[in-house]
Amino acid sequence: MTTLTPQKPAIPQPGGDITPAPEPRPAQEPAWRELVDAVREAGQYPTRSEAESVTRIVLSALGGHVVGDERVDLARALPEEAARVVASQIPATRSLTAAEFVDSVAARIEGATPATARWDVSSVLSVLPPLVGDELVTRILDQLPPGYALLFGRAELTPAA
Repeated sequence: MTTLTPQKPAIPQPGGDITPAPEPRPAQEPAWRELVDAVREAGQYPTRSEAESVTRIVLSALGGHVVGDERVDLARALPEEAARVVASQIPATRSLTAAEFVDSVAARIEGATPATARWDVSSVLSVLPPLVGDELVTRILDQLPPGYALLFGRAELTPAA
């Protein structure tokens, strides 16, 4: 049996020697670390690992509910690792209310309750507006059912009757 492995590009060295290209670095670019650190601070998580896990879970849940140009623009505005998490999600077949969204996140986090999941969701989503811009967040909120604004750290204004 033959096993195929991808070829690493060669890097020519002075004197004609060729060395293989270095291994790619893990997905820990500075912008991703800054995002996770912002989530860690907002959510007061004791470890970076916990903040990273919550960030991935919430962004993956969000990625299934933001569609169209807003999804593309969100992925472009996020750090590369976060963009991959958002873009890799299959679009949801139905919109979830904000409460259902929080419950869906609770189901992905071991030992989470609706209250702790709401904290987790808000800890991640509230750091996005300064990162991706208020205009994009407004467009995303226009696409989602009512109730999500509070999760992004915004007041939910309803029109007067």
